[in-house]
Amino acid sequence: MPTPAEARIPITPVSFETLDWKPQAPEMFSRAEVVRQTGPYEAAVTASIAGWTPSISGEIFADVEDATRQLVDFDKHAQQTLGTNNPALGPMTAILLRTESASSSQIEQLTTSAKHLALAEINEGDKANALTVLGNVHAMEAALQLADDITEATILSMHEALMIHQRGFDPLDAGRFREEAVWIGRGEAGPRLADFVAPHHDRIRGAIKDLIGFVDRQDLPVLVQVAVSHAQFETIHPFPDGNGRTGRALAQSILRNKGLVGSTAVPLSAGLLVHTERYFEALGSFRAGDAGPIVREFAQASRVAATTGSGLVDNLVEQLEESRAKMTGLRSDAAAWKVLPTLIGQPAVNSKYLMSKLGLGEMAAQRALDALTDRGVLVETSGRGRNRVWQHPGVFEVLDGYAAQIRRMSER
Repeated sequence: MPTPAEARIPITPVSFETLDWKPQAPEMFSRAEVVRQTGPYEAAVTASIAGWTPSISGEIFADVEDATRQLVDFDKHAQQTLGTNNPALGPMTAILLRTESASSSQIEQLTTSAKHLALAEINEGDKANALTVLGNVHAMEAALQLADDITEATILSMHEALMIHQRGFDPLDAGRFREEAVWIGRGEAGPRLADFVAPHHDRIRGAIKDLIGFVDRQDLPVLVQVAVSHAQFETIHPFPDGNGRTGRALAQSILRNKGLVGSTAVPLSAGLLVHTERYFEALGSFRAGDAGPIVREFAQASRVAATTGSGLVDNLVEQLEESRAKMTGLRSDAAAWKVLPTLIGQPAVNSKYLMSKLGLGEMAAQRALDALTDRGVLVETSGRGRNRVWQHPGVFEVLDGYAAQIRRMSER
């Protein structure tokens, strides 16, 4: 069924150029595959968007405005619930960022639990996926830290933070644009049968410069800017790996850059995760000349993020209050009070982490852990005499419940 005209946002589709391919290591493939993958192929050429003026119907504009309002309300809710001077606001942002990173990675079939991810943060556990997702957390952190000035250099920094420790990826390629062809779909020895071949690597820098010109504009609805920038980035596909996760980190950076949210991170990828097929189809529609589907997907994802994110904040604050109640009677200057808000953002800790993160001495860190354990806030889970690990079961329960909620929504 064709898309109704009022639901379309026309944009210049990608064009194609004919290039020639010869398998680089033919001895690694069958003769038939080498024959199939030798010869001309079509690589995409992205259209300029720096000066694009979207034609948006009243219905889509209202949809975008409603989603924008909900994102702003979510950000205000986090600030008002905690208070802008609350020491838990930073850790709350950290856990929302980690949640966003986990969802973004899950879109790429990289799954891990909140517990494994928290353990990876303190160099505990050996789950490869958790370490990979942790790279995404660092990319998201870089995206927010660098949001004041989005440039080619900041995009490269996001990718470096994402990929520098990923197993199986050459660290020399982290934070560097690709110098080879990449494609989506069939073809081991070459791109001739692929569903989509990204632009030739010689075109990347020019396309990224044009993208940054679009991001810098101040005359567009922010969510339209976020959605179209993300789709254009995915079409450019500037890296050998990690494009989807870097592109979703870029979306966070733009939200912060435009001032739409300021105090927290938005679990936008959780909203995209609810309908991943629609998300990938929307990227295809964008390349074919219609930005409407990707804009609508980001608007819907924003509503999911705002609604579920507000519930996540409330549930974590409830855990914080319950823990405070358990600590009644503890001296006001006890180090345990300093540790408590940190547990929202990092619910698995050891003494080394507290010493590094909070600047506590070894004895002070251990006294704080003992006090929190004695009052039932923390549980020692490693069972070791040395290098012990403590966890906050209530925070993990909330995070697991959030992941289950998103999973149920995606199964509807």
